[in-house]
Amino acid sequence: MKRYILSLTCILLLFAGKPSLDYGVGDAVIDFKLKNVDGKMVSLSDYRDSNGVIVIFDCNTCPYAKAYNDRIISLHKTFAPKGFPVITINSNDADQSPGDSFKEMISKAKKKHYDFPYLADQHQQVARAFGATNTPHVFVLRREANAFIVAYIGAIDNNSRNGSLADKKYVEDAVNALLAGRPVPVEKTKAVGCGILWKDA
Repeated sequence: MKRYILSLTCILLLFAGKPSLDYGVGDAVIDFKLKNVDGKMVSLSDYRDSNGVIVIFDCNTCPYAKAYNDRIISLHKTFAPKGFPVITINSNDADQSPGDSFKEMISKAKKKHYDFPYLADQHQQVARAFGATNTPHVFVLRREANAFIVAYIGAIDNNSRNGSLADKKYVEDAVNALLAGRPVPVEKTKAVGCGILWKDA
């Protein structure tokens, strides 16, 4: 009953226009539904049969996001078959950054042959709910019954310029630990990247 009341309260806060729910490790994530680059709507609940998901707030234009793009693709190829697919979300205000428009998102997804969702968070409610601040900003979610629980928040690894030089692969380590039934070794790191471009209030 307490969990139901808390979830209902969170939903009310989200739609009342509060700036952020700011999920922490151990929090249950509220379901969301956003438009994918293929024109279809995708929701978190679509993944209820998976072990979890790797949610990454991303964009087209940020140099850090570009540097991590191939690593994001690799994460999906590695972990989707193991039940942890990638979902990318672009929350940038396209009025400030035309390169992050939905049309440009479609173009990028086609060029890079994305086989995972690239969702447009045009009203920025999902980014605010998560407390996302940067591109990229990762939230590894593990599924527990019908809920998705935050297990890791932060950076993909510890080298934003060159993945081959990274000696701490936070997302890989987190997902591998979850798959093995072990505690996540590092639950939170600082997300390194460009700040999300928020709409004017």
